[in-house]
Amino acid sequence: MRSAYQMGKTPVLPLFAAMLGASDILLGLVVSVSTLTGIIVKPIVGFLSDRQGRRLWLLISAGLFIIMPFAYLLVSTPGELFALRLVHGLATAIFGPVSLALVAEMAGEGRATRLGVFGLARSVGYLLAPVSAAFLLTHMSPQLLFMLTGIIAAIALVPLLALERGSTARSSAHAGDDHSLRYLYVSFAAALNSASRRPAIWVAGSLEMMVNMAAYAVKAFLPLHILAASQSGHALILAGLFFSVQEGAHMLMRTPGGMVADRYGRLTVIGVGVLVMAGGLFALPWLQVDMVILGAVALGAAQGLVFPASLAFVADQSAQGMGTGMGLYGAMRNLGKVLGPVIGGIIMTVGSFDDVLVSAGSLLLGLAGLLVVIATVRRTRRTVRL
Repeated sequence: MRSAYQMGKTPVLPLFAAMLGASDILLGLVVSVSTLTGIIVKPIVGFLSDRQGRRLWLLISAGLFIIMPFAYLLVSTPGELFALRLVHGLATAIFGPVSLALVAEMAGEGRATRLGVFGLARSVGYLLAPVSAAFLLTHMSPQLLFMLTGIIAAIALVPLLALERGSTARSSAHAGDDHSLRYLYVSFAAALNSASRRPAIWVAGSLEMMVNMAAYAVKAFLPLHILAASQSGHALILAGLFFSVQEGAHMLMRTPGGMVADRYGRLTVIGVGVLVMAGGLFALPWLQVDMVILGAVALGAAQGLVFPASLAFVADQSAQGMGTGMGLYGAMRNLGKVLGPVIGGIIMTVGSFDDVLVSAGSLLLGLAGLLVVIATVRRTRRTVRL
């Protein structure tokens, strides 16, 4: 599913939006709007999966992954593409928190390591998709490529249908609950209130929101920057290769990153990852077009350090209502994915892509400083208690 979805997103989506005549700001909105759905939907679906079981919602998301790509054949304007991306975002809005909750519930000790391994499997899709899509785009139209992603997504039904019902069944604590809309609303409000009282969700969610703001601003505008700067006929392949290398570094670092987070602490590893990403963003404007791959390595390695540690930080405080907690956390992550391309588009209208990179790097440097302050305060409190 991740391979199929990402093939239709990077670098195809910004290029397709530009072909339809989208402005920089509208292009940023098109790239990010699918994640806007998740800001609202993820906490709700996470709560419902806590009650009704993970398998049902995974099947619903699979149906959306398979069906929605065929609608791109009907798109002819940026406005239509914007509306379709809004609906298509339901697929990942459901799949994300439900799959993470399922894996987090399996974990006891070494939770960050286990989530890192799961992220490794997810990253295979992100690794293969961009360069594959860039290659295919030289042989077919974007609409046909989107249709192909729906066919690929259908393959994911095989392992999903093989998943045992018992492994994703709803908790027995809810077996006799009233299923009226009013009761579900009251229950959801209570679950959301409980999740919102966990500091880890707000800390980790805010961290990932800012990291995603930087990463998705690059994802939205780097393909166009490479096409404009490169005199080579292989610019499309280079754009796809950038994101494949980024995901390759991300994939290789996730499991070691989770292991280090289990050993040395979640916030420490997150801080290191934020600094690495800031360094990569500041370096990109100075790299020649053919050398931007080095920036991809830095960005991917940083994500591999940050994401398993932040997920484990949330899961550590979400033993009850894991789906709701992951949904709220996912909504905050999605907010960063929305804001990054939109703010990047605004900066691009008055500046350049280099300004986007410097702004994102500066944001992350400020975040790293905040993490140092938090770590110092926590260390001081421990010393006072002793």
